[in-house]
Amino acid sequence: MNKLKFNLRAAFPYTVPVLLGYIFLGIAFGVLLSHSGYSPAWALGMSCFIFTGSMQFVCVDLLCAPFSPVGAALMALMVNARHSFYALSMLDRYRGARFKPYLIFGLTDETYSVLCSTEPPEGADRDLFYFFVTALDQLYWITGSFIGAVAGNLLPFDAEGVDFVMTALFIVIFVNQWEDGGGRLPAVAGVGLTLLCLLIFGQDSFLIPSMLAILLALTALRRPLSNREGAEL
Repeated sequence: MNKLKFNLRAAFPYTVPVLLGYIFLGIAFGVLLSHSGYSPAWALGMSCFIFTGSMQFVCVDLLCAPFSPVGAALMALMVNARHSFYALSMLDRYRGARFKPYLIFGLTDETYSVLCSTEPPEGADRDLFYFFVTALDQLYWITGSFIGAVAGNLLPFDAEGVDFVMTALFIVIFVNQWEDGGGRLPAVAGVGLTLLCLLIFGQDSFLIPSMLAILLALTALRRPLSNREGAEL
């Protein structure tokens, strides 16, 4: 028990930035889901068993749209394709880990960022440290989404614009990438291909083709970008 407490306390400070973000994003998701006619149990279940922030926002629209399993599967693949690259880079860290299935399941953008930039403190058990970082991050998201869903059901207010929260988040990420200066080619490719697909496929059908085009473009540009970064270093 003392060992568990020690590793929990060691992991918690590294997850505080995630706590601040996940609580508010989770609340926005819960409110949006409740205003689409779903109970807090749905928010709780989705956050426990799906746990992929951006895709959960997309799921709200999928739940309200005509049933299309192929479209839903393609959307999930495109939205979460980046996690495949996260997983590949974590193979060495997770090799032989006691909680590997859960660590793989809980590897969100923010958890990946924490684990990649952090070494367990002295005296901490690596497997338990990774487990608690992952579990705490998911707990923050579950808590926020459940609070938002309950509030959305109990408090009558206009939820118009709440679904823009993920768009705003990705705009901030895009701006940060642009200002960093090292990732402008992927940013330009993403914007350009999205606009092109919007013109070709229309507003209702452009999302999956644009994400597929971006994935293919970034795959093709991976080697030139890697060589360029190596030359700059």
